Amino acid sequence: MDLRVAAYAVITDGDGRVLLAHWNQGHRAAWTLPGGGLEAGEDPESAARREVREETGYRVELDGLLGIDSRVIPVRERIQSGHDRPLHALRVIYRAHVVGGRLRNEVDGSTDRAEWFALEAIPTLQHVKLIDVGLHLAGLTPA
Repeated sequence: MDLRVAAYAVITDGDGRVLLAHWNQGHRAAWTLPGGGLEAGEDPESAARREVREETGYRVELDGLLGIDSRVIPVRERIQSGHDRPLHALRVIYRAHVVGGRLRNEVDGSTDRAEWFALEAIPTLQHVKLIDVGLHLAGLTPA
């Protein structure tokens, strides 16, 4: 089984909107929390701050750990072809707030844009389950 550890952030603004990144990987695309995989030797907090900056243009301060989501993805559901083993995805999720920067789109990455969304608009978006998990852990949606 392959293992991928990643760090993400739930970020809201003064109007209660949530910052999301549009993940676009080949033939699949959906909205997700800003974040991504840890680099070799990188701690999850640094990865979360780095990934948010890369994907959205914002510098953030982490307010605390919300939780860790664990998901095993069967071989047939893996996005990239050529894998013959399931993927165990460990996703470390933080609460964060913006301390600087400005909204911009990522270039040459796994996301192609970032936007703020009203909480009530999120169920209508094409989005990954990680958003639902993160919003629940942050107390922004019911169980």
